[in-house]
Amino acid sequence: MVIRVYIASSSGSMAIKKKQQDVLGFLEANKIGFEEKDIAANEENRKWMRENVPENNRPATGYPLPPQIFNESQYRGDYDAFFEARENNAVYAFLGLTAPPGSKARKSHGVE
Repeated sequence: MVIRVYIASSSGSMAIKKKQQDVLGFLEANKIGFEEKDIAANEENRKWMRENVPENNRPATGYPLPPQIFNESQYRGDYDAFFEARENNAVYAFLGLTAPPGSKARKSHGVE
């Protein structure tokens, strides 16, 4: 299973850049493999992301903004959902992955 994070490399929004770095930095620090999909430089990535964010997770107006997170083609959530999972030590479950032995996620859910 591959985690795919849809980002915009040339976003003018500092808030979006910060959120993207937050997600990517966490995945890197925890050695969670992922693919970065740039929607600014690749029209196919942009189109795929927009079509695959579920209707109930889209903004009332406009398009969903990066970062958007998928496990393969299964939508997992946006930055707010990721942030909430991280605060609750539930990122692996959020991503649809099994937490590695010894991780906080396994301990906090009594799976050690």
